[in-house]
Amino acid sequence: MDIPAAPPRPALRLRRWDPADAAALTRLERDEALRRWTSFPVLADAADAGRWIEEQRRAWESGERFAFAVLEPGERLVGHVVLKVASPGGGTGEVGYWTAAHARGRGVAPRAVAALTAWAVREGRTRLELVHQADNTASCRVAVKCGYGLAATLAPAPPAYPVEGHVHVWGETPR
Repeated sequence: MDIPAAPPRPALRLRRWDPADAAALTRLERDEALRRWTSFPVLADAADAGRWIEEQRRAWESGERFAFAVLEPGERLVGHVVLKVASPGGGTGEVGYWTAAHARGRGVAPRAVAALTAWAVREGRTRLELVHQADNTASCRVAVKCGYGLAATLAPAPPAYPVEGHVHVWGETPR
């Protein structure tokens, strides 16, 4: 019996956010799931998106956060991944991400997180954390697919975090 192969997935490209991304970013942030699962700010218009993109540029320059737009061929915006660091030059970091509604279910998040993880390791990171709400089963699957093991459950901290959270860890654990 022949089993048909899965169709190839479009290649992803990660690059720094660019001011030209503002209009596409404004359209994507209106997604209800994005609002539910992330702390992504409300961007009312392209000017708000431009300010957010400028914040990403400044954070990159200071070494505290490295944010990437995730793009498919044709420069179609399909997501975002970020490495947040507590101490620039240190060996740890926190990974965050979101996927645009039109790109969900196509493996964008695990491929982008895997690429960011590989980049972070090349940059000297030895321990990465991925934190999400415990009831966000899709994020659990992404973490596991990318080699992040469940390390802890966080207690709720209302109002910002009204439900338990999961901490997944990749790499060395502190001694």
